Amino acid sequence: MSGGETNPFSPRAVLGLVLFGALVFIALLWMMGSGMMAGSSNDGGGHAGGKGLNGYAALAAFMEKRGYTVRRSRTEAALDDPGLLVLTPEQFSDGKDIARIVEKRRFTGPTLIVTPKWRAMAMPPTAKGAQKGWVSLAGPMPPNWPGFLDDVTIDIGPMRAGGGTARWRGAGFAGELPVSEVVLSGKGRRLVPLVRGDQDGRILAAYVNDGGMHPMLENLAMDGPGALGDDEDVHPLVIVFEPDLLDNYGFADAANARLADRLLRAAAGDSGQTITFDLTLNGLGRSANLLTLAFTPPFLAATLCLIIAALVVGWRAFMRFGPPRREGRDIAFGKRALVANSAGLIRRTGRLHLVAAPYTERARERLAKALALPRQADAGQTDAAIDRALAVRQPGSPPFSLIAARLRSASRVQDILKAAQELHALERTLHR
Repeated sequence: MSGGETNPFSPRAVLGLVLFGALVFIALLWMMGSGMMAGSSNDGGGHAGGKGLNGYAALAAFMEKRGYTVRRSRTEAALDDPGLLVLTPEQFSDGKDIARIVEKRRFTGPTLIVTPKWRAMAMPPTAKGAQKGWVSLAGPMPPNWPGFLDDVTIDIGPMRAGGGTARWRGAGFAGELPVSEVVLSGKGRRLVPLVRGDQDGRILAAYVNDGGMHPMLENLAMDGPGALGDDEDVHPLVIVFEPDLLDNYGFADAANARLADRLLRAAAGDSGQTITFDLTLNGLGRSANLLTLAFTPPFLAATLCLIIAALVVGWRAFMRFGPPRREGRDIAFGKRALVANSAGLIRRTGRLHLVAAPYTERARERLAKALALPRQADAGQTDAAIDRALAVRQPGSPPFSLIAARLRSASRVQDILKAAQELHALERTLHR
């Protein structure tokens, strides 16, 4: 096995993998935060996610095509956002909840409420040609909202003049309703009609005269200048009593689509190009998750700081110099490395002088063995024999006994090393 540093991936490959993983992770976070993982809202209900006859998916898609920013909200926090809010409550929604939402938005943004009419049942999957979200209409049922606009009465009945089809007029347009036998209409002292039945003049859509100044709605009012208000801070409340004017059932007629564009544009006024279709009153609400909160002020600042810090750490890791440094072994292989490690340990402990005497003894034993001297002789006799042998081979050199005594008595590191080197040189001389 080679001990060199190798990198199995090129920098471009690593950068590509990191970028791909980051994009997938960001896409996952976006899907979680936007509610795409919360399940389909096409459940056959009468709301902006429903694609059945009683739903308003066609209205939401149509307004998107008209250039509006359309949101289908499942959180109650969106009820306080500016822009036009479209409410499509159920027949038995709590009227006090609707009143609370409308009252809270009085100085925030305009509100448009579509009253429900149809009881719908999901079509069985075995039905021929049935698609997800399609429903069959089981009959009419007017809403019951005690606590909300109790001074307004909702009537239901046929609107057929001379056996013809029920027709409506308003906002400069005229059209037909898909069903003439059951038509919802409203009555109330404060209602300003926007759409009436062509046959009998019943109110199919109106806004509430609450003293607010709503120029675009006042231009569409069918009662003329008497509907004018003077409070510029109050936002309008528009009520569409006949849901077939705006639901998928009614959108089969192009005139209804033109009416919807004119009504919603007038209701939105100068509040912006955002239309929010609420789904919470239809039982599709969900609480805000931690991910959504992380990208909502005031937590957004901390989230941005964490993202920037992660980018800096990733960039520094990618741009480091050279391959990662490999750590060496604490104890290397081989005798030489073992000696080096032992010497380093002795040097660090500051006990080098303690090895002088043992080193001298080992040198005497090696020289005695090399010169074939008696093993049982004492140290003095052995040193004298080594000195005689050294005098014969290299006259004038310092005797072994003198160097050994100097090494044993040395205390400084320099003196110990110098005496040990002289002793090593003497051994080489006698070993030749």
